[in-house]
Amino acid sequence: MESETLPEIPVDVPFEHAMGVSDAERTLCVQGEPGRVWDLASVSKPLAALGVLIAVDRGLLDLAEPAGREGATVRHLLAHTAGYAFDGREPVSAVGARRIYSNTGFEVLAAHLEDATGYEFEDWMEQTVVQGLALRDLEATGSPAAGYRGSIRDLLAVGRELLAPTLISTELWREATSVQFPGLDGILPGYGRQQPNDWGLGFEIRDGKSPHWTGERTSPRTVGHFGQSGSFLWVDPDAGLTAAFLGAEPFGATHVRIWPGLTDAILERHGDGSAR
Repeated sequence: MESETLPEIPVDVPFEHAMGVSDAERTLCVQGEPGRVWDLASVSKPLAALGVLIAVDRGLLDLAEPAGREGATVRHLLAHTAGYAFDGREPVSAVGARRIYSNTGFEVLAAHLEDATGYEFEDWMEQTVVQGLALRDLEATGSPAAGYRGSIRDLLAVGRELLAPTLISTELWREATSVQFPGLDGILPGYGRQQPNDWGLGFEIRDGKSPHWTGERTSPRTVGHFGQSGSFLWVDPDAGLTAAFLGAEPFGATHVRIWPGLTDAILERHGDGSAR
């Protein structure tokens, strides 16, 4: 049975939204308008991280090179361990001591890439990520931490890249999706303190976190991000699937309630990589 003939997966929300699912080769389903552009909020970060990783893969940046405040590196900034606050340049922790989710860290990272490459970060993203993945709708402007806008079809294209990388080496992708600075606790926004709060290089790692915005069926190796615009992108390498959600309401109690069940329903239907 073709995926487009299946009934929609129920999404119990009182607002406009779109969602989609893909394996590494093709889109399996889209509910809502595939090309409608929505605010991505912090789902901007994994896209910006991909741009930074491309620079690393090309030898223009090194994960171990100093970046930002004294003692911090590109790796620290990608892994939210540079000690910056959520917003604001004043440090609130020693480098590497805590996992502090930070918009500032990504803005510092973008400025560092500009200095290293000679490209404006927006131009770098356009030439590497947007053109590299033939994205049709992504607006990679504004803050790389939370300013981008995009569509379900473009997020699924990014997800496919993260399932089977073409823009960076497999070795670098494995590192990016492995825990950086293991054992660090931290607060996952909207879900409280996680012990540990594991992250890769720009991507949150599911592991055994509870509570969490993904479902009970989700592999511990799942990576992704959600945003305060009510957006998410996850990639489950064990299931061979990626899924995205975008909507008209900011993140809140409704998302906390429905996202885990939605993720489980996606994995139940498509978990073998084909429609069921």
